[in-house]
Amino acid sequence: MLLKTDYPNAVWYDLLKTDLYIRLLEKPSILREELLFASAQSKGKAGFVVIDEIQKIPALLDEVHWLIENAALVFGLCGSSARKVRRGHANLLGGRAVRYELFGFVSGEIGPEFDLVRMINHGYLPRHYLSPSPQRLIRSYVNDYLKEEIAAEALVRNLPAFSSFLSAAALSDTELVNYATIARECGISAPAVKEYFQILIDTMLGRFLEAWRKRPKRRVIGAPKFYFSDVGVVNCLAKRGEIAPGAELFGKAFENWVFHELCAHRSYSEMDYSLSYWRLASGIEVDFIVGDMELAIEAKSSSRITSDHLRGLREIIKDHPRLKRRVIVSLEERPRRTEDGIEILPHSVFTKQLWSDELVEKI
Repeated sequence: MLLKTDYPNAVWYDLLKTDLYIRLLEKPSILREELLFASAQSKGKAGFVVIDEIQKIPALLDEVHWLIENAALVFGLCGSSARKVRRGHANLLGGRAVRYELFGFVSGEIGPEFDLVRMINHGYLPRHYLSPSPQRLIRSYVNDYLKEEIAAEALVRNLPAFSSFLSAAALSDTELVNYATIARECGISAPAVKEYFQILIDTMLGRFLEAWRKRPKRRVIGAPKFYFSDVGVVNCLAKRGEIAPGAELFGKAFENWVFHELCAHRSYSEMDYSLSYWRLASGIEVDFIVGDMELAIEAKSSSRITSDHLRGLREIIKDHPRLKRRVIVSLEERPRRTEDGIEILPHSVFTKQLWSDELVEKI
């Protein structure tokens, strides 16, 4: 939809169309022949070319490469998975393509009408967020895409096991990843669980958050945490139902949302700062470390932040005294700063500072 809006006159190849898919699958060179003909007819002005769902025919990338080099054509290649492209040893257009990732809705796109409770319950996908009752849409997305589409791409052979894995992974969203524990719950091997997580990453359904392990003064945890890319999917897979502020599950969903906003801002702003988390072996942790230990962020879905909520941020400064800024994103109504310099920000102030680049401007 975005490419159609920005490039309404583009030459469009939609590989979801069965006849087109079969024709190009059988003979990828047809793409080159058609575009060279169109370019000749327009006296070298064939314009912008879009190939949607490019991962379905990785061999087309060789033709795209040739056309970029020899016909000076410009392409927009979009799809929902890089996995099949890589598995097919496809031409990855090294040095000839810029990669962009499109995230679900973020607060900055919605503006003053942004509703945090709605987003945490509906998820980030535009159609789901805008729907007054998205539960059926989300269930359909989970069943049709997360299961059937992945099966259709032959990414997994044991679909029931993968379905069980999805439910177990959803229950551990925002938590440390323990492959052995999930393997026991699903009745599969730990290597299979690791492979399934990689499928979620390759199909852009989730991402790992690595642990901060530089210059540790005390023993720290090194295992990664995993976050699904859409909290509405997590709610569906984990069978959460409606969740309201004050509930424990709302807190986990709130943390997922803060991570979503940070990841989207990092990508859209092109600041490319690193994200990690910090956790001591004792269990004390800080949810997000931005940059080279320059900004520490805790996500706490409480309307009244207490000293217990500040514990992680007060411990981390002992090991990293040069930490520039410590922030808690909360549901409090007004921003404030504690005597030892911890900023307690309402979620609306956090998003305003984030999307104006004020939060990370010096990183």
